[in-house]
Amino acid sequence: MKLILGSGSPRRKELLAQIGVMADEIRPPEIDETPHKGELPRPYCARMAIEKVQAVPAAPDELVLCADTTVALGRRILGKPENEKEAAAFLMALSGRRHRVITAVALKLGDRLWERDVVTAVKMKSLSDDELNTYLQTEDWRGKAGAYGIQGAAGAFIPWISGSFTGVVGLPVAETANLLRAAGYPLGKDAS
Repeated sequence: MKLILGSGSPRRKELLAQIGVMADEIRPPEIDETPHKGELPRPYCARMAIEKVQAVPAAPDELVLCADTTVALGRRILGKPENEKEAAAFLMALSGRRHRVITAVALKLGDRLWERDVVTAVKMKSLSDDELNTYLQTEDWRGKAGAYGIQGAAGAFIPWISGSFTGVVGLPVAETANLLRAAGYPLGKDAS
């Protein structure tokens, strides 16, 4: 069975490698990621993962894996910031508060579809102006939901999480492994 990773994220590729999975091909989908008016973060994230997996062209015997990560502050969706000003606004909103990071994973094989989303509670420490400005200069916020990556410099801002660390990075590996097994993809000893 051929595995197609529908993501250009190097982090997702690395997280799959942690469970011994190497995609045969990478085919990032192009979709509109605009939330619907009034859409809540968790259903939005699941919809994005499903729309992504459905947008990847695949043969009936190719298993496609896509994911979406969303940062939720209450009912508010904090996606990928468009510029440094928006990144600063996101980080100031998160500063000193708990928020949720939702990662939805979707798999497609022919007409079959599997989806699972994982919610992790995260606390960000109160950021000083100096910490915020130093972090913004790193540009590590680019392309990251909520304007931060826990696996990078912003990890110093996160004193506490409850849930899946790899889910916050962008792919909850335990749940992804279970989805792959459910779809019949061989993992570990099954692969030999």
